[in-house]
Amino acid sequence: MGIREKADAFRALHQKGAAFIIPNPWDRGSARLLANMGFKALATTSMGYAFSIGQTDGSLSREQTLANARDMAEATDLPVSADLENGFGDSPEEAARTITMAGATGIVGGSIEDATGRRGDPIYDMALAVKRVEAAVAAARALPFHFTLTARAENYLHDRIDLDDTIARLKAFEKAGADVLFAPGLRRREDIEAVVKALEKPVNVLQGLSGALLSQAELAAIGVGRISVGSALARAALGGFLDAANEMREHGTFNFSAKAASPRDITPILAPYSK
Repeated sequence: MGIREKADAFRALHQKGAAFIIPNPWDRGSARLLANMGFKALATTSMGYAFSIGQTDGSLSREQTLANARDMAEATDLPVSADLENGFGDSPEEAARTITMAGATGIVGGSIEDATGRRGDPIYDMALAVKRVEAAVAAARALPFHFTLTARAENYLHDRIDLDDTIARLKAFEKAGADVLFAPGLRRREDIEAVVKALEKPVNVLQGLSGALLSQAELAAIGVGRISVGSALARAALGGFLDAANEMREHGTFNFSAKAASPRDITPILAPYSK
């Protein structure tokens, strides 16, 4: 499938009016396993990838992030959207540059967030945040295919529990031309409902954080367009790994192997990619 076909297929998923799940692999192997399970699109995870290479979330460079995006795009025939963090720079020009560079990796979508990466000043002011999205949109529209741009309002991930400001930001990002709106960290049904009702374009909701979790059917009933899980799959895998390692270290036993995936299940899935 060519880049335009992938881009059109990804865009069409958002136009069906029902929540679809876009899981977040962190490497080629996890991407291929998810593709084999029948998912229609994939999204990268900055935290999951960072953990897999022994780094912390927020420490990845633009070059590392785009290399991972390219790897994900080449791993399967599915459309891939990338977590492009804040565009790796404060200025609108840097956000635009990141989108332009991302468009050359084979992915067909990506997100730009309004988080600064600075503890004392975690969220860009509204005016700058909007200009950054406008610049990212302009760069996306200059690509030779429809790059689905997601704009993220990061308040809830930085202990700024302000629904009114979050909705105002998302509405401004929508007006700026973003294709998908995303406020990671929303947990309450009523907050998600308020966000969906305030916007006309598709809303992405993150599941897999601690706290109340809503099902795909429940989120679809609210009107959510897309559901992602961020680093949850990577953390679930690491959770099993750490449990197994702790069992060996503390008890000298190996009961964890009873729950381990069988090579007989994994090998046939990956064999076509190994020739």
